[in-house]
Amino acid sequence: MDKKWHDIILEESHEKYFQELKKFVDEEYSFHKVYPLKENIFECFKLTPFDNVKAVIVGQDPYHNEHQAHGLCFSVQKNVKIPPSLQNIYKELYSDLGILPPNHGNLSKWAKQGVLLLNSVLTVAAGQPLSHSNKGWELFTKKIIELLNNDDTPKVFILWGSKAIDKKIMITNPKHLILTANHPSPLSAYRGFFGCKHFSKTNKFLIANGRTPIDWDLN
Repeated sequence: MDKKWHDIILEESHEKYFQELKKFVDEEYSFHKVYPLKENIFECFKLTPFDNVKAVIVGQDPYHNEHQAHGLCFSVQKNVKIPPSLQNIYKELYSDLGILPPNHGNLSKWAKQGVLLLNSVLTVAAGQPLSHSNKGWELFTKKIIELLNNDDTPKVFILWGSKAIDKKIMITNPKHLILTANHPSPLSAYRGFFGCKHFSKTNKFLIANGRTPIDWDLN
């Protein structure tokens, strides 16, 4: 992990909410099955240094089935069945940029290029979606978004679904671009996610601001 993220997390760790969160998370890992693996909780920060963040995709909480979550929102480890929301992301990617869907769901290549794949909640109990919500993670990720907003390097905030769009009020810096759409879930993708063209819009903004575009092709 780069020094900036390390220092940010270290500073937050002194806050009362974070200490209570850590106690809760440590107990959950000790007595229950929790995802992702403990060493992967902060994976998105390890793969995407602070100064390299070009885009932020905000997810909800990690996948709650075995072998799926590995610390990046919407991403699953290779050789794991691609979840429906990610299949829809790939469909939009093909529609937008003509990129064929890969045969895996690992988005690490995006992260290494500067796409921060940030869940609002970073842990979950096995088989229990949102089981670690309202324990403090939301306060932590709110701080992350605020710090990224305060940094003037132009970046794109990609907010899919109402819970992600709620974060919009934190993004006040006119240097950045905010893109919103319905969640890519099969329940809502046809109501505004398909056709949003967020991948091409992100790259157009980055190029216009002198930053290297993202190679979205995972093949």
